[in-house]
Amino acid sequence: MHDNNDDEIRTAVRASYGSVAQGGGGCCSDTSGCGSQPETIASQRLGYSDEELGAVPEGADLGLGCGNPQAIAALKPDESVLDLGSGAGFDCFLAARAVGDSGRVIGVDMTPEMLAKARENARKGDYRNVEFRLGEIEHLPLADSDVDVIISNCVINLSPDKPQVFREAFRVLKPGGRLAVSDVVATAELPEQARQDLALYTGCIAGASPVGELEVMLRDAGFEAIRIAPKDESRAFIRDWAPGRGVEAYIASASIEAVKPEESTQ
Repeated sequence: MHDNNDDEIRTAVRASYGSVAQGGGGCCSDTSGCGSQPETIASQRLGYSDEELGAVPEGADLGLGCGNPQAIAALKPDESVLDLGSGAGFDCFLAARAVGDSGRVIGVDMTPEMLAKARENARKGDYRNVEFRLGEIEHLPLADSDVDVIISNCVINLSPDKPQVFREAFRVLKPGGRLAVSDVVATAELPEQARQDLALYTGCIAGASPVGELEVMLRDAGFEAIRIAPKDESRAFIRDWAPGRGVEAYIASASIEAVKPEESTQ
């Protein structure tokens, strides 16, 4: 457990990503990590194609994240999609193309500066099927059984209450709905000094949970067909998040998939 309390962590995360939205540095703050290289190069390393990168408004891709949730979400026309921690709107805009004008996409982010940037990007790109809402992913501003798919890119690790995130995700998914997330997982126990480093927490490192713990959280929330697949090749770019700290030996990016049962009444 991290010794900082939940509010302290949320405040630090909000400040860090508010700075990113205003062009004040990378998401790993003083460690010059995941946001420190050109956005296009960073996103290509995460698995986005040149076609995807060219399809969104300028300024939507901040080079953040640890994977490409679009690659596992298998979005279909007419579906409704929720993006947890939507940032400047990059994944929302890609999702909007996949679901079409008759589908809808909702982005939720707790950082006002990111929300303002995303809304401006939506206006520039004339995305009429995308909306952005201010809120915490532990307390989603959505009704029960509201969306078909939930995506997220390297955000859930930042939450100090991950079980609550998955309970909320389960609540707002329609029966039969699916979760398709890219996030970091712990593949070995981080050294105590690293776990207590708030900069490494806001940098998507110290808050990573082991695969087994995530599986239990998802199962306890009610999900089934749980699949968590770490990607060893991701350690190459994770190394750059905290140069010289050796964090790539302890965490990796992973695809996280789960389904809400069809018969669920929640």
